[in-house]
Amino acid sequence: MSAPVVAIVGAPNVGKSTLFNRLVRRRRAIVGDTPGVTRDRLYGDVEDVPTPFRLVDTGGLMPDGDGPYAAEIERQVRVAIAEAACLVFVVDAVAGPTAIDRDVATVLRRSGRPVVLAANKIDTQKAEPLIHALHELGLGDPVGVSAEHGRGIDDLLERIEAALALLPVVGSSDSSPDTEIRLALVGRPNVGKSSILNRLAGEERAVVSEVPGTTRDAVDTLVVASGLRYRVIDTAGMRPRFRTGPAIERVAVDHATRSIAQSHVAILVIDATVTVSTQDAHIAGLVLESRKPLVVCVNKWDLVEEREDAVRRIEDEIHERLSFARGVPILFLSALTGQRVGRVLEMAATLHAAAGRKIATPELNRWLREVCGPDIEVSGRGGLRVFYATQIGTHPPRFVVFCNDPKQANPPFRRHLESSLRERFGLEQVPVRLVFRGRRDKRGAA
Repeated sequence: MSAPVVAIVGAPNVGKSTLFNRLVRRRRAIVGDTPGVTRDRLYGDVEDVPTPFRLVDTGGLMPDGDGPYAAEIERQVRVAIAEAACLVFVVDAVAGPTAIDRDVATVLRRSGRPVVLAANKIDTQKAEPLIHALHELGLGDPVGVSAEHGRGIDDLLERIEAALALLPVVGSSDSSPDTEIRLALVGRPNVGKSSILNRLAGEERAVVSEVPGTTRDAVDTLVVASGLRYRVIDTAGMRPRFRTGPAIERVAVDHATRSIAQSHVAILVIDATVTVSTQDAHIAGLVLESRKPLVVCVNKWDLVEEREDAVRRIEDEIHERLSFARGVPILFLSALTGQRVGRVLEMAATLHAAAGRKIATPELNRWLREVCGPDIEVSGRGGLRVFYATQIGTHPPRFVVFCNDPKQANPPFRRHLESSLRERFGLEQVPVRLVFRGRRDKRGAA
């Protein structure tokens, strides 16, 4: 079943992006003192919780605002509200409830979504009385937090968990025969992404031109093959950041990046007639950072002579440039002639199934005992003791390993365990998430 979406909303400059970064445990959102730094929706995963969820950071909501980008920001926020299962309304507790906060509260009450009111900037215990003034917003008891210092984050997560637990239970979308597998076609400009889309769709769905940059908006098409539904998204060509010129092209690249985050499988298209580049590697890195399965498609194969030698050369270039992407499948095709284009969907379906695999806890722990034994000393005086493991999610497969001290699970041991997990359960070609947690591990300010 796909993870529920939780949207962070609020007025400008109240700490939404700082809270987003705190919850996803990495610096994804740009943080600044200037209102309006966040203009578009930014997605991240909160995984190390009983109910993993997808978190959305949004721009500052100013009903009836007339500042720069105000209309676009409001549109993006309202889209986020519409897709969210739960809303986290962030208010600056030090400033107290403002007129904008009251207007936003009205919008959120009308949305019909459960709302968790986060009173931010409660940096010390002395500041906690400031929370009470926020009751006037009519959204229940506020949760005092400090996004900057990590105070109250456990309480906030518990409140989100409680809100998500009240949602109606629906069948798993992953097992439904009507599920769409979302594919993102990504790559540099003029490598043939739109031609591949048109070949898959059997029609001229996307404009094809030899002029780089023809595609700027993400174009999506529904394709049905072998009883499966695929939503194929053609994205703009992604240039290196230092070459990205007009603002409209920067927006197009941002849309392509977001399409990766929202996809099930990413298809990296490269040109068989040119050398595999650093930019190809950069795009592949974006895909794997989003923990999406990746297929490398070498297009324009019809233009290549001495193909046997070319296969070895291109594969060597891919393995060298994409050395971090172990086990990624490579497909040589021609969008012009249609050669092997159908294999794109077959590979995507295989990777999607692998990323959705659920491994029973007893089976997982039999493997863990074989690899670790009852006790294993990794580092430190006391040594690391591994107790048991369980799977907490899919797409990507996510696992928690419980131990006596997560800090003693050093990087070589983590890599060894992840490699063994992939090999044992057929996950070599999909990203996995392996988290170590102590039995008394609490999410604190770190």
